[in-house]
Amino acid sequence: MDRQIVLSLFTLSLFASSVNAQQKYSGNSVLDCDSDDRDGPSPAFLYACNGNRRACRAFLIFKSRPPYDSVPTISALLSSGQEEVARANNVTRLAVFPTEKEVIVPVNCSCSGQYYRAVSAFPIAGANDTYFTVANDTYQGLSTCDALKRANQHGEFELERASELRVPLRCACPTRNQTGNGVRYLLTYSINWNDNITGIGERFNASAEAILMENGFSGANPTIFPFTTILVPLTTAPSSLQTKVTYQKQPSSTPPPYVSPRREPDRKLYLAVGAAAGGLLVIVFAAFACVLWHQKRKAVVPQFQGQAIGKSASPVDLHFEIASLEEILKVFVFEEIKKATQNFSSRNRIQGSVFRGAFGQETLAVKRVSRDVSNEVNILKKINHFNLIRLRGFCEFNGCYYLVFEYMSHGSLRGWLSSGKSSKKTRSWSHRINIALDVANGLHYLHSFTKPAYVHKDINSSNILLNGDLRAKIANFGLARVARRETSSACPASHHGGARGYISPEYIKAGLVTSKTDVYGFGVMLLELITGKDAVILQDRREVLLSAAIASAMERDDAEMEILQSFIDPRLERSGSVLAMRMVRLSLTCLAHEPTRRPGMEEIVATLLKIQADLKALEIQPPHSKLGKRV
Repeated sequence: MDRQIVLSLFTLSLFASSVNAQQKYSGNSVLDCDSDDRDGPSPAFLYACNGNRRACRAFLIFKSRPPYDSVPTISALLSSGQEEVARANNVTRLAVFPTEKEVIVPVNCSCSGQYYRAVSAFPIAGANDTYFTVANDTYQGLSTCDALKRANQHGEFELERASELRVPLRCACPTRNQTGNGVRYLLTYSINWNDNITGIGERFNASAEAILMENGFSGANPTIFPFTTILVPLTTAPSSLQTKVTYQKQPSSTPPPYVSPRREPDRKLYLAVGAAAGGLLVIVFAAFACVLWHQKRKAVVPQFQGQAIGKSASPVDLHFEIASLEEILKVFVFEEIKKATQNFSSRNRIQGSVFRGAFGQETLAVKRVSRDVSNEVNILKKINHFNLIRLRGFCEFNGCYYLVFEYMSHGSLRGWLSSGKSSKKTRSWSHRINIALDVANGLHYLHSFTKPAYVHKDINSSNILLNGDLRAKIANFGLARVARRETSSACPASHHGGARGYISPEYIKAGLVTSKTDVYGFGVMLLELITGKDAVILQDRREVLLSAAIASAMERDDAEMEILQSFIDPRLERSGSVLAMRMVRLSLTCLAHEPTRRPGMEEIVATLLKIQADLKALEIQPPHSKLGKRV
């Protein structure tokens, strides 16, 4: 009886306080596009401008979904600074998040008319975009159909006429009462299936009562709908430890929210895309932990002195140089290496001098080398990026060096492409574009975000390794060097750098090495992804470069038909082949004879992201769609 009285009093207090609530919960009204606010602010639009301040710092929760699954792409989509997003989530500026990982996005929230909003911009990807799909599919309910209609002049189903949409994001500032109670920030949280007020409050250190009151709920156990948002009052900025990986799966016991009849096809489409995205979870969180651990150790870890160690360096000097990494990398005992690889058994051989080793419960790769490895180790200890192979440790024994790397279960890209197997993964354009993006992101990091910047100098499909999820990492840094403009007086034949078919013209001619050297190799690798062929192929019974053959085909009037019929990997799905010409043209710009005419990796990443977004849209287009034919 006492419990019922307390519950009744609490419910009454909520009802009384809802009049003065921070905001009103929208319910499923945001899923319609025909609301009006003639009688005052409507939660179907944005949050009302009723706070203590007209502008403030606010936070959004956005779930990582390709192509918006990295710090740069999420920052661009939500118009937040990359450094701020990286800092809020305790990751690096180029971090890639697992699919459906909650990402904290700081925004500047301010009043405009009767509503709070943070303003972003969205480039229209194709004819399939509507205000409804942009608000709910792309922005995950952080904007609304009604707010988008008001902010833009185009008709609801005529967005292909626009190149960009103005997107008001749902945010708010604390009221005077909230500020008095210690609330400093409001977090806009997008509801997931199986979410409840108590669980959300526990994660973000906010009481259920405070959340109920600030969202104007009139009961202690309200119904909340996926794809809608609530505000979570916070006394401190949100932490990455409070976020999680979510799964968009509708429980059978939960009735679906109301959807306007004319929006039903779009709604089903979103559920299908959401379910598919949930199944593509990529586990990379451990890499983020490694980044954090490395940063914490950095202040106390001995560093390389930066001097070049040539071939004349003695084993003692070289070992001393590598030993300075002892605080970062594990120094393995040779017997441990020998036992893990079963005495370098042929059964454990991956390729050449690389062996698979069982180190306790973990499988790692061991690379045995007899040459000077100081350059490779020196670079690998300075870089830390998901798309670059990670060096775990080393061992020196009898003048040989054993480098221990993370294990990549799918081997090299070259081996994967030439295996001849036809499976769902080998047929998928999506996987190949993801691989290209992974390599591009790794090179972008090397060229632009390391100090000093580096050139890999040996980008080819054999040096791209694939893990169990077909995520790509760049390996073999034996030829890598600091990026600087440099020529050599040696004859071209004496240059050491790159595999046949990948070497840039300026390096062959004069030994010139810049970041555009890697861009050239990337262009060849991109052609391999499209065609499945080697960099050197047989044509009319003679060996020719794949790049030269395709460039020649492109010069003819029937170039597109030639490419589609003769070069594209026959295993690939036909539905994505309409985008192949855009990828071919991108690769050929990377192969321009003059280095200055080649794009930088930042531009390449942006182009691939656009192709990836168009492929995703194409996969859900009706058969008569013309989306993929745009170049």
